[in-house]
Amino acid sequence: MLNIAVIGASGRMGRTLLRCIQAVDDLRLVGAVSESGDPDLGVDVGHLIEAGDLGVELTDNPVAGVRSAHAAIDFTLPEALADTLRTCVTQGIPLVVGTTGLSDPQLAGLKEAALTIPLVYARNMSVGVNVFMELVRRCAAALDADYDAEIIEAHHRHKVDAPSGTALALGELVAEARGGSLDALGVFAREGQTGPREPGSIGFSAIRAGNIVGEHTVVFASADERIELTHRAAERAVFAKGALRAARWVAGRAPGLYDMGDVLGFKKK
Repeated sequence: MLNIAVIGASGRMGRTLLRCIQAVDDLRLVGAVSESGDPDLGVDVGHLIEAGDLGVELTDNPVAGVRSAHAAIDFTLPEALADTLRTCVTQGIPLVVGTTGLSDPQLAGLKEAALTIPLVYARNMSVGVNVFMELVRRCAAALDADYDAEIIEAHHRHKVDAPSGTALALGELVAEARGGSLDALGVFAREGQTGPREPGSIGFSAIRAGNIVGEHTVVFASADERIELTHRAAERAVFAKGALRAARWVAGRAPGLYDMGDVLGFKKK
């Protein structure tokens, strides 16, 4: 039985994680953390998901929330990450981070924390989307710059960052396969008289509407043919299930910064 703490437990993803933990036999919820001022502080988190009492109260004390955990899972806002990292490092708790929209200093914080604890960070925790990303990587490596690359992503109206973290990760895969960097090749906006497409560039388009959970399409198009790879998430449970798979994997690992490629065995050490 693996003990799990959920950080950001009262949010949309946090509640989805709570439901998914309750649905399996090998995981046990031992901690649920939220921000100070959350009106549900002190409430048994089972009531957040209409599951009755689970014996775990929502707390704004992260140390108390993770103390009994074998692994913690964080789906909060970027601003909360530093506190989460500090807590897990001081308590020696393996961590899974699914928070997106991280800045360069926050990414540096992940790397520093991973010197002390095992840490899985992925901008998309879905198992399916990580298989999709591996397919995109292979396509990008096989197709030269004669194939224009475009990335289209769609999410719900509440998402605060664009392009999505997954879209950026896809762009980085394509850029790396072509021997460049996304900073140099990425085109994130087109308006007005843009001129012809720059050879080798990687274009992005973002849609924000309704309750779209998450959709990503990568297009490789030459003058003669077009290849389109698409992943669509039907519900948030796919991200939660992937995060739980990562938590099972990371518990007991050596310190280091890992990703879902490690969890799924795509990387050969």
